[in-house]
Amino acid sequence: MESLIILMILIILGYFCGTWFEKKHYKSINEREKAFITMPTITAKTIDINQSDVENSQLVYGSVVISNDYFKQILASLRNIFGGRVKSYESLVDRARREAVLRMKEQAPGNTTIIINVRLETSAIGSNANKKNTIGSIEAMAYGTALTLKI
Repeated sequence: MESLIILMILIILGYFCGTWFEKKHYKSINEREKAFITMPTITAKTIDINQSDVENSQLVYGSVVISNDYFKQILASLRNIFGGRVKSYESLVDRARREAVLRMKEQAPGNTTIIINVRLETSAIGSNANKKNTIGSIEAMAYGTALTLKI
């Protein structure tokens, strides 16, 4: 009985800590996205920019690895039994991609006008990477070309 109580306490503690850390991360992402709202990032086959207008170009990238907490992995395992959306993994991928784009923007020089040809790569890593229907941690990487245009 005592070990069952300890297990329940750990599950509840995992739920509240995971939720708190996720909300804290989303708050940080939202604040930093507001700071970079004037730096557009685009992906297009052709871009109408004259080469003589480009003052500087530089490869920029940002990567992040984010892990899911055990509580959400338990819920995702239950979802795998019944099927449907796995919201805990959706928020994991969303946070990782947004954080990677923010880190890419933070690496760009201060006078960057625009980041072009942005690409996003996502992969599962860790001990659960090759197991079917399980995700422990994911890595997201964003990269592109930062351009500084002459004014």
